Amino acid sequence: MYRNTCAKIYLNNIKYNVEKIISTFKNYKYYIGVVKADSYGHNSKKTVEAIISGGCNYLAVSSLDEALNLRKYFTIPILCLGIIDSKYIDICEENNIDITVTNLEYLNKIKDKNVNIHIKIDTGMNRLGVKEKDEFNKMIDITNNSNAKLKGLYTHIFAATDKKSFKRQIEIFKDITSDIDLNKIDMVHIAQSDTLINNEKIPFCNGCRLGIIMYDLTPNNLNLKSTISLESEIVEIKTLKKGETVGYNGIYKAKKDTLIGIVSIGYADGVNRHLKGAHVYINNKKYEIIGNICMDMLTLKIDSSIKIKDKVYIYKDSEHIKYLSKYIDTIPYELICNISKRVPRKYIG
Repeated sequence: MYRNTCAKIYLNNIKYNVEKIISTFKNYKYYIGVVKADSYGHNSKKTVEAIISGGCNYLAVSSLDEALNLRKYFTIPILCLGIIDSKYIDICEENNIDITVTNLEYLNKIKDKNVNIHIKIDTGMNRLGVKEKDEFNKMIDITNNSNAKLKGLYTHIFAATDKKSFKRQIEIFKDITSDIDLNKIDMVHIAQSDTLINNEKIPFCNGCRLGIIMYDLTPNNLNLKSTISLESEIVEIKTLKKGETVGYNGIYKAKKDTLIGIVSIGYADGVNRHLKGAHVYINNKKYEIIGNICMDMLTLKIDSSIKIKDKVYIYKDSEHIKYLSKYIDTIPYELICNISKRVPRKYIG
């Protein structure tokens, strides 16, 4: 932390959030903590420990690399949500990694391996998953006569806040699986963060996937707590004279003499260049980012109360992150996942 720039991760708040979510939505057997992309930019096994301590009894990741990194530290079940090349299934078998199966051809390649599989059903996202009932039934038949064990069924709801669309997606899932008794499947998990918040529990589901909600970055009324902040400091203060510009291409031109502060953080740290014009916080007061954000620095319009070494909150809390994501027409996921590896994480609690 030689730049005095870091992302602070509030472990007690993560644990609190998971506990609060589980106590609110208590009718599930499996609570799957989705910790892909280094736990949405929070990084470290300490974050995962907080999630498990809060009550999650399963983990989900995007890739085999992510799964193996976690397996170094945890014995908890881990599901890979992405497709794993069939030539690596032996590694999954050796490390007890659950795999996602999305089609009949793939299942035939890995059916002799002693692995837990989760068949994914495509209900409209049109990325991964089985779309045809006949193919699904053939896959079920294979799992009944192979080493690969059917552990779960799931889908990914692509429009959880649209009631009509949500209902349609559930009907598709039920139609594709209608020839089996869903109550006899060990895990059926459909609800992810937005589905959990916006819809009633699906009767045949006994699992839910907790992702961005754990970090209080999706709309909810649960009074959750912020889990991450991004901080730097003022390293230089100077006066921009009327008519002078600042930064590359001189896109900001002072209309009058203006006090500016230089902050030791930039786009190489994950600060999106489109955030120029947005506000950050110093001493609980808003200050505007001016000029182009540079690789390692950005510039603020400040006042005489600001001093060198004053702490600057680029991301103050979850509400500030939501504001910034809306400002550049993106989602909070992108802002926190893009905090780069060169930004040290400091774990609190």
